[in-house]
Amino acid sequence: MKPFAVAGLPPDELNSFLSGTHSDPFRILGPHRMGDDLAIRTFRPDARKIDIVQNGQAPVEAEKIHRDGFFQAKIPNATRELDYHLRVTNWDGSQYAMRDPYQYGPIMGEVDLHLFSEGQHWQLYERFGAHLRKIGPPAVATATSGAAGDATGVYFAVWAPNAQRVSVVGDFNGWDGRVNPMRKLLGSGVWELFLPGVKEGAHYKFEIRAQSGALLLKSDPFAFFNQHGTSTSSLVYNLERYQWSDADWMQHRRSREWPRSPISIYEVHLGSWQRKAEEGNRPLSYLELAETLLPYVLEMGYTHIELLPIAEHPFEGSWGYQVTNYYAPTSRHGNPDELRHFIDKCHQAGIAVIMDWVPAHFPKDAHALAEFDGTDLFEHMDPRQGEHQDWGTLIFNYGRSEVRNFLIANALFWLDKYHIDGLRVDAVASMLYLDYSRKEGQWIPNVFGGRENLDAIYFLKRCNEVCYERFPGIVTIAEESTAWPGVSRPVYLGGLGFGFKWNMGWMHDFLEYMSLDPVFRRFHHGNITFSLLYAFTEHFVLVLSHDEVVHGKRSLLSKMPGDEWQKFANLRLFYAWMYGHPGKKLLFMGGEFGQWHEWNHDTSLDWNLLDLPKHDGLRRLVQHLNYIYKSEPALWQQDDSYDGFEWIDFHDADNSVVSFVRKSREGEMIVFIVNATPIVRHNYRLGVPRAGFYREVINTDAETYGGSNIGNLGGVRSEDRQWMGREHSVLIQLPPLATVAFKLER
Repeated sequence: MKPFAVAGLPPDELNSFLSGTHSDPFRILGPHRMGDDLAIRTFRPDARKIDIVQNGQAPVEAEKIHRDGFFQAKIPNATRELDYHLRVTNWDGSQYAMRDPYQYGPIMGEVDLHLFSEGQHWQLYERFGAHLRKIGPPAVATATSGAAGDATGVYFAVWAPNAQRVSVVGDFNGWDGRVNPMRKLLGSGVWELFLPGVKEGAHYKFEIRAQSGALLLKSDPFAFFNQHGTSTSSLVYNLERYQWSDADWMQHRRSREWPRSPISIYEVHLGSWQRKAEEGNRPLSYLELAETLLPYVLEMGYTHIELLPIAEHPFEGSWGYQVTNYYAPTSRHGNPDELRHFIDKCHQAGIAVIMDWVPAHFPKDAHALAEFDGTDLFEHMDPRQGEHQDWGTLIFNYGRSEVRNFLIANALFWLDKYHIDGLRVDAVASMLYLDYSRKEGQWIPNVFGGRENLDAIYFLKRCNEVCYERFPGIVTIAEESTAWPGVSRPVYLGGLGFGFKWNMGWMHDFLEYMSLDPVFRRFHHGNITFSLLYAFTEHFVLVLSHDEVVHGKRSLLSKMPGDEWQKFANLRLFYAWMYGHPGKKLLFMGGEFGQWHEWNHDTSLDWNLLDLPKHDGLRRLVQHLNYIYKSEPALWQQDDSYDGFEWIDFHDADNSVVSFVRKSREGEMIVFIVNATPIVRHNYRLGVPRAGFYREVINTDAETYGGSNIGNLGGVRSEDRQWMGREHSVLIQLPPLATVAFKLER
């Protein structure tokens, strides 16, 4: 065995490389000039022998310089552009040929690096991560060349500006960080390497040596496919293979004006909607969901499915809100193409797909983004800015261009590669305020001394601008619970640029009112009228989400007061009232049939309840409400305007009765009357806007829904009798704990 010294290579550099601390592997490995000769160096601990193979030339055996697997061969009178392969002989005698990864020059272009550093590379996912590529011979190597002699393999790129060394490790190199160290592109903090011969399905990570000397094993932040749970490897995956069949949907979507369209959203946690109890209580796959969830949503009449976060996350109990791999759909239900099949089928059936997106925070898991290169790279260094105390998670540094780019490109990635129709952005309030859930002295004011997070505000505005610009017809929805103005107004009008905002105020006030015994509702009449003071200041979505049926809050049915019959009647009343109130609609799974138990992410919904008439009646009501809602423009066409709503009477607190009109642009009218007490109100006179016949289109007390079947025999004709300040009125039978609605016939 020869000593550590290698001709043309200082001993300290070789020792640094062998110890895994060298920061520039291309100074050591690959082809290097030595006078008139060419030295080719390679490091393969798994090799007993390595030969340099050239076309039409006898192989040249490389000399083993170090016992760990460092080889060098001399090729007389050759240049760096020499086209060669490595023939590796393993210790068991088997052989394989491979291109030398270190014979290629830099691959990522200067424009890509410049745009990334500016924070404006909107197709970042096309350049970073792991990409199957064909790259030509070293003399003409580019990321797109396709000449004879191309090498097929995987191009890896990652951002780790403060790392001493970054290596690709995986099942193709024995997870040895010394074998495939990456090239650092100076001035950008980007590391890259093309590995010929690596195929789709290969498991890999990045081994990062921090400046402190610590070795970190990290999943790829841009991985398209990743393991979940305790296994956290990234997988090479080809996203260019899937053939979409939703061209008609995508073309039509471009011209959709969602504020002027019906939106009824079914919010779903894929892991617990249904489970296979006979197969170890496993969740359904994406393919199975396309055959079960989609037909159910269609039958129920919903227009949209909203998926709780589907990006990869290790902790089941986070419901997906602690994301570790922002570019990888969770592998719990299948691979990326199977998710795209599910979305494709939804689009072919006319159902839009919204996904929950979580740019507000990320978990501290050691394999993910936290201290990615040994420093606070994606997060703030100061915990007063960088740590979310309520959730034990980290907050993105929105002031850093590369971090903003990572997140905005991620939003665009889901819209582009998965044809997602909308993003519901989680925890927006926590992003807007520097003092969110913090006591005095636990937060740092902005440059003007205020509590507004200026970097996050800029990020949200820019993200919305770019998403709507590049993908017309999509929608972004903010989960924002404060009085921040203009959340759903365009950026050019001073807003944050979202398409819609969750109406958390409506949800809180109405659930509080509905949970009261009807005897006491008369004293809380303001709860049910206050929402109309601000209903048209934003594009609102009325939400009964997963957050309202967990952590001891009880299910919606269990929140209702009274005996079993009254609980169902109250919930039916509430749902119909919600469909009459201005704003788009969202209901979490299980609510449509009256789940008794709180939602549990580890178990299936209680589908057996549908065998009971009251539960099936509630489901039938929600189904009918969806179909009526979609077919009546008065219920959605002017959701954001006073032109679409008019009170008839909100003063009848003693009887806990309210009445109002919903109107379309064409003058169609639907009158709603709510009786929030268990008392039948016979011959209740109601002022109406016009003379004519008012057909009963909704009655939550109907027998088919499980009610007592008190109604108005299909409708009532108005009388020329002044009432409630109107020229005409009707005399109706108002059922107990019920909402009824009448449409004025033309």
